[in-house]
Amino acid sequence: MTESALRMAERLLVDPPEHPDVSKGYLDLLEDGADRNTGAIQALWASQLGSLFYDNAQTVMRRLMTAWHEPTEWLNIPVGGTALDVGSGPGNVTAALGRAVGPGGLALGVDISEPMLARAVSAEAGPNVGFLRADAQHLPFRDESFDAVVSIAMLQLIPDPATALAEMVRVLRSGRRMAVMVPTAGPAANLLRYLPTAGAHSFGDDELGDTLEGLGLVSVRTKSIGTVQWVRGRKP
Repeated sequence: MTESALRMAERLLVDPPEHPDVSKGYLDLLEDGADRNTGAIQALWASQLGSLFYDNAQTVMRRLMTAWHEPTEWLNIPVGGTALDVGSGPGNVTAALGRAVGPGGLALGVDISEPMLARAVSAEAGPNVGFLRADAQHLPFRDESFDAVVSIAMLQLIPDPATALAEMVRVLRSGRRMAVMVPTAGPAANLLRYLPTAGAHSFGDDELGDTLEGLGLVSVRTKSIGTVQWVRGRKP
């Protein structure tokens, strides 16, 4: 993480570390062995092979979803603002958020996987794009720190998606927007329970939208393409 990105990120943290660990290019806020998201699928994403597979899968998925393009188009992110990518994986969406906020803004990607973060740092880190190792269910940021929050193909992989969504809403500023995408939604996704996914969660048609409305978001919209679902909303 560059010095400028680190300094901006520290201002958003609830408890900035006295001696920040950025030795691997990202700010590590988890102790060794602190990965809480366990299971065969989570172990796959945490591996070098898994990070490569996930990177390629995300690329293919975005090409299939031409009607949505990048989430930055709808989020209306202010130039000079702050944006958060939860479950940032290889960092390509985080970099898109960095382009949206411009040189005076900050885009941060959060992931729990060290191999993923290594790929993201190598490919996408910059003066206004930084990455942190942290748990999506316990985001380390102050309330209402970000002008936009996105999460792509991550919620299905964690033990408590509702808690992660509540955390995203908490750190989103009033009047601003967030968007999430999951590749495991709708009746067809129920077939996944017969596969050895060991940890991947499938969502009902209205589950994510109802959760975000329950968390107080307004103008919640849902769009499904096969088992892929986008949900977006605004914090009043």
